This record gives sequence, C-alpha cells and structure tokens, in this order.
Amino acid sequence: MTPDASVPARVPVIAITGYLGAGKTTVLNHLLRAPGARLGVIVNDFGELDVDAASVAGRADEIASIAGGCICCLPEAGGLDEALERLAQPEHRVDAILVEASGAADPMTLAQLIRFSGAERIRPGGVIEIIDAVEHFHTVDTGRVPPERYDAASLVVIAKSDRIPRSADRAKVVNRIIERVRMRNPHAQCITAHLGRIDPSLIFDAPLPSSSAGPGRDAPTEAHSTHAEHPGVAAVARATPGAISPTALIDLLEHPPPGTYRLKGRVRIRWPRADRGYLVNLVGRAIHIAPLDRPPRRGELVLIGTGLDTGIGEARLDAALQSPAIRPDARGLRRLRRYRLLSE
Repeated sequence: MTPDASVPARVPVIAITGYLGAGKTTVLNHLLRAPGARLGVIVNDFGELDVDAASVAGRADEIASIAGGCICCLPEAGGLDEALERLAQPEHRVDAILVEASGAADPMTLAQLIRFSGAERIRPGGVIEIIDAVEHFHTVDTGRVPPERYDAASLVVIAKSDRIPRSADRAKVVNRIIERVRMRNPHAQCITAHLGRIDPSLIFDAPLPSSSAGPGRDAPTEAHSTHAEHPGVAAVARATPGAISPTALIDLLEHPPPGTYRLKGRVRIRWPRADRGYLVNLVGRAIHIAPLDRPPRRGELVLIGTGLDTGIGEARLDAALQSPAIRPDARGLRRLRRYRLLSE
C-alpha cells in the first residue's frame, strides 16, 4: 500500500455471463491463472449440484457457490450480497471478485444486482459476455432485433471462432456478431479469444508475482501480463505530480480515447480550502470515483484497452494533465461530486 492511499479500495466485481456452453468457465479458469492475482469467485450453477464451482475449486483464492437456480430469480439473489461481503473482507486481500453466472441468467439483471448490492466494500467491475461463435445465431441472437442482453456488456468475448466451419467464412461470422452487438450497444468492446485466453490486465489489477503489495488493490500497478499471448491489448500511463483540473478529468472519463476499456488512477484535486485525493476507475462507460484519506504526493492515470492507439492515448492524457488547475474549478467540482455520490 502506498502512504497516500490508506483507504481500503473497493473490490471490483466482474460478472461473466453467456448462454449455456458458451465458454464462461473456460474464460474464468484462464483468468484464475493470472500470476500474482488474488481472486474471489462466486459460481452460480442452475442445478442443485454445483458442477461449475467444483471445476474452479483449488484455483480461486476464495470461492462461494450459489446453487439451486438462476441467481437472478432466487429469493434475495441466492445470498449474493452475503457472498460478496464475505469475499471482499480486507483479510482476504482479493484483487477482484469474479461472478460466473448460470447460462440462464439475464446479464442486465445481474449487473443491477451488483450495482445496487448492499455489500459495502465492492464496486461494479464490468460485465463480460461470452459468445459461442458456432451456436450463437441458433440459440441467442435469433430474431430481427439484437437481444437485450447485449445492453449490459462492457466487454464481449467471441469464443470458439476457430470451430466455425471454413465453408461458413469465419471472418464474416465474427464480423456479423460484432455488428449485431454494436447495433444494440455501440460502446461494448468486442474481442475474439482462443481457449478463453483474454488478457487479465484488461479485466482487473494485480501486483507482479514478486510484489508484496497490500490491500490498496485499486492503486495502478504495472500490468502483470506481457501481452505476448494476448495480442491487441495496450496500456498508456502518465504520472500526475500535481493537482489536475476536475473538468479535464471528468471530460476524459466521459469521453475516453477510442479503444479504452479501463481507465484507472489516483489524482489530486484542488478544492477551495484544501486539495483532496481521489481514486478513479472507468470500466466500459461506468465511472466510479472514491475519496482517498489524503491527496497523493504523486498520482497517476492509466489507460488500458483493445485497439487503443497509444499515441492518441498519450496525447489525451497529456492534454488533461496540462489543463490549468491553479484555482478551484466550481463547475468541474460539481461534476466530480455528482459522480462521487453516484459511486456510493
């Protein structure tokens, strides 16, 4: 933990959704192998026997299971709040909590359950929708209008594209899936993944394996992946040695550079009486801002995304940092306060 960020950061909760057999558990198991990451997992299996939970047991640092029905339909969400609260306890020191939904779950409902959860130590970390490229247009997207489940997705992972028959033109099928997703949700990022291999640094933060970092898990760290087996993911970082304009910060969060999936950082903001510190996170289009005990002596902003043009990203970060922040910015502070309140 850095001396500037003594407030325990809220743990991001990432929902992994998808139709039956889409490849959710494959993606989950790949993420669980991320070096240095401590992960909590909640697995929702539709049947009484929690088969999916058994398949990830031993890989997760902390695990909870919700069986006997779809998490969206069970009374009290099957105990989701209690599971989230337990896994997010500081003594577990988890970097993120992954929720693998059953194939029958509605992504929008699950996203709302997480967003409005009574668990105090968490924040939404995005919804990853897994799509079976072979079966998708036979099982999920079968109507004239794209399905509503696309609305909830911050990241769409197109799996099993290597199994598409050559006669069907793989590129054409993948492009059609992306087109249908963006008809419904133009902000969703779409990637293909072989055997569930998506870059963990796109999804959550984790210290390097040799790091002894403590509970300050949202403070940006070096990406733990070399990206060698996860092509297409890029990151741009800039130090913030002084106060940053709240207007420039909110503008950046509301309109990030193209290809940005996550934006994270610690910043110093000038208020009329004294500077204050904030932890900022953007996942997809969801903005979360939380106060720090005190402003960081040296903050940072980091962009991570697929298809992110690093030159444009660097220019946008530099422009935000160069915006004047000598005097308190009343309009910018109101915008920042609004997101701060929405993040509670």
